[in-house]
Amino acid sequence: MDGTLVESHAAVERAWRVWSAEYGVDPDAVMIVAHGAPAGTTVRTFLPAASSDDVVNAAAARQLALQYDDLSDVTPATGAGELLGTLARRGLPWAVVTSADVRLAKARLGAAGITPPLLVTVEDVAAGKPAPDGYLRAAAALGVAPADCLVVEDAEVGVRAGRAAGARTVGLRGLPADLTVDDLAELARML
Repeated sequence: MDGTLVESHAAVERAWRVWSAEYGVDPDAVMIVAHGAPAGTTVRTFLPAASSDDVVNAAAARQLALQYDDLSDVTPATGAGELLGTLARRGLPWAVVTSADVRLAKARLGAAGITPPLLVTVEDVAAGKPAPDGYLRAAAALGVAPADCLVVEDAEVGVRAGRAAGARTVGLRGLPADLTVDDLAELARML
């Protein structure tokens, strides 16, 4: 979703930078790993001395709270309309699989004017990206074998999750994957 179907990098980065300042963590180091990963995973990486899951969960909740209302510059990603139109015309099933929770996913997708037929959030799976759980759940719900799925990602953890699920992967903006495209419009033309 973020950085793939919805352009929200600025909002994501603003939230992580504020969170980093509040928790005394190097924001530049956080930005290297935060994109595409569940908030809890990133929090655990940067707060290794957290005394309990409650501390980690509270820190992750704080980070998400910073993002919920920051939608001012959230828009559809370049080519999103073309890709979704192509999928509709061809009758191809699709889903959004995101490391966001359902509240954030619905807020960002709504701000971008996108309503997916299936939404799988971090709350729907036992393990978030880079684990394949989200992609496997989406494939099952769509009735499509994972090997017949195409996972489109802008983050390395997402490509790893897609590959672990057995899907073919598409990397945006130079991200190494089975196929690399500049934007979703280019992918739409290939379909």
